[in-house]
Amino acid sequence: MPKAPKNIVGPQVRRLRNASGMSQNALAAACQRCGWDIERDTISKIEGGRRWVGDAELLELAKALRRPVVDLFPAKVQALVRGPG
Repeated sequence: MPKAPKNIVGPQVRRLRNASGMSQNALAAACQRCGWDIERDTISKIEGGRRWVGDAELLELAKALRRPVVDLFPAKVQALVRGPG
């Protein structure tokens, strides 16, 4: 039986990173410049859903990707956060 993912943002982090033309190493370096000590292997675990992501870490990922935090969530969650209209 497959394990449930430990986060729901991993696929979007991967998609946004790829859309930005960044490697996992480049994203880790951008996070480090924002003040979060993280390595490429941790980015890989986040993207694969194998690592839990805290709220403060979401903020760092959003800063490093230069995107609003809501963009890190799946479309269904984004709709809930943004609300109607």
